[in-house]
Amino acid sequence: MGSKARPKPKYLGKKLRVIRAEILGMSQTEMSKALGLRIDYSAVSQYELSTREPPLPILLKYARLIGVSTDVLIDDELALPKHTKQTR
Repeated sequence: MGSKARPKPKYLGKKLRVIRAEILGMSQTEMSKALGLRIDYSAVSQYELSTREPPLPILLKYARLIGVSTDVLIDDELALPKHTKQTR
């Protein structure tokens, strides 16, 4: 009984970058503060480059910042909506 690694979302990093830069117009430092967690801009950079996956609570915060479900972030077949809530 081996366990298979789950497939990683292919477009998650790109979606997170679009949320930060294009939708919210934030720097990586501003985004780390908006997430309200003890992460710095380098963690945000790693999420956007897909070298590190954000934990679920951070994904939830990203989703809430723009008013979408976390499904939109992690499902490669779902695109970010054109009109999203901007909380800035």
